[in-house]
Amino acid sequence: MRPALLLALVLPLTLGGCLAKTVVDVATAPVKLAGKGIDLATTSQSEADEKRGRALRKREAKLGELERTYDRQSKACVRGNQGACDQARTTYDQIQALLPTVPVETRR
Repeated sequence: MRPALLLALVLPLTLGGCLAKTVVDVATAPVKLAGKGIDLATTSQSEADEKRGRALRKREAKLGELERTYDRQSKACVRGNQGACDQARTTYDQIQALLPTVPVETRR
């Protein structure tokens, strides 16, 4: 009989804690969801920097590819291939259009 009485006294206290926690969780859920939504909708500075870095590396890779293509086409042009000369001019124009978007590395 004693354990049942002890259980009857302790049970409301433990359930009250669970109930209070549930009430707090339900009350704070909209705030947590709104905060999560704002985090997903906004871009942090580090994310923006990473995105800028990826775009820069992509442009640098494209520039390197165009320069290698231009070198091959120029050599073929020197050997007398008129079609390569025309392609080299087009590739050179593409390089000139891309150069302003790639920063120049300065020596220290």
